[in-house]
Amino acid sequence: MRTSELLSIAWDTLRSHRLRSFLALLGLVIGVATLITVMTIVQGANTYVEQKIANLGVRVFRVSKVPLIATNFEELLKALRYKDITVEELEAVRSACRNCEAVGAQVFPGSASARGGSGTGRIRFRDKEIADVAIVGQTANMSYISTRSLASGRFFTPYEDRSAAPVTLLGYGLVDRLFGGANALGQTVRFAGQDLRVIGTMEKIGSVLGRDQDNYVLIPLGTFLRLRGSHHSLTLEIRAGENLFQAAQDEVRLILRTWRHVLPGAKEDFYIWTPDSYLELWRSISGAFFLVFVMISSIAAVVGGIVIMNIMLVSVTERTKEIGVRRACGARQRDILRQFLAEAVLQCLIGGTVGVLLGFGAATLLRQLTSFPADVKAWVALLGLFFASAIGLFFGIYPAVKAAQLDPVVALRSEG
Repeated sequence: MRTSELLSIAWDTLRSHRLRSFLALLGLVIGVATLITVMTIVQGANTYVEQKIANLGVRVFRVSKVPLIATNFEELLKALRYKDITVEELEAVRSACRNCEAVGAQVFPGSASARGGSGTGRIRFRDKEIADVAIVGQTANMSYISTRSLASGRFFTPYEDRSAAPVTLLGYGLVDRLFGGANALGQTVRFAGQDLRVIGTMEKIGSVLGRDQDNYVLIPLGTFLRLRGSHHSLTLEIRAGENLFQAAQDEVRLILRTWRHVLPGAKEDFYIWTPDSYLELWRSISGAFFLVFVMISSIAAVVGGIVIMNIMLVSVTERTKEIGVRRACGARQRDILRQFLAEAVLQCLIGGTVGVLLGFGAATLLRQLTSFPADVKAWVALLGLFFASAIGLFFGIYPAVKAAQLDPVVALRSEG
């Protein structure tokens, strides 16, 4: 028989036993749907981390006192006892690093390196006041190093940084809430007891993992140190020269080890972070979760395959006489084998298709209702269908072989 005839017979068989077919496919549908959902979310999260978290800029790496993403609590506690990265070290790297195109620094809002709760404050403009506003201190050249973009106005100058000028740039969220669409440039806001003149506004960043990234004030590093004190560890932001990314890292590492008197062979008391560092860390974390969910979905799919095999064995027993008639009419063993394999594969393709649709639907719904990312890709759907087909072939072989090996004379005598 041709493939189209095999599939037509298989479809008629499934339609004639709808409830049994539904129950047989349920486990497979759940397994494939879980697999597709997890893969879609993981793929989306990988893209999200690459674009939002690991996006340092072209040839840019960071040097920090503590891990910027901590996965080991003991290591974090140990790092908190390290010496702060100081302005003097910033200047040492600037003057000594020949492979560095630009060396800047900033103090992250609310980071472990910003002691004394200096990460947030209240900002006021006339009768409007906003609490929990993040404060970020930066060197003037961060406008060249950082990926943050201006919406209007200008960035502060090296002179304003050195003289600790009372100027600021506002995040998109503050401009919207304080000024309501009006021009913020030239206005004076009060932050942490200091009047600051608005010289620029920043482009919208949006949320990262559910946290608003536009609720911040950006001030010169000199102004930050004057307002908050000098006992804060800087995070160095370094842009390497063309084709000198690794060489610049090695040079900065050597400069800081020398400055901090770190002995040869001893572990350094600072951390260097590149975009690849973030991605590798994320992939190691997501890979563990992915493996667990794949195992769970595989168990559900295998259980579904076992159910399909058992129901097909029952079907073989019920259709013994039908098999005998087909053999008597000239059907060969391989024809019977192909017929039952076609039924198994068709069941699994139907279950796989439903599972893929449910998985994509769940991932898309999660993306729309929450800030959690999901990335729907065609190859994930094809993988789900391949997985379902493999289950069908594996668990359909034994019932198909058993049906093909029935003696036609015995089968015709059957009362089934």
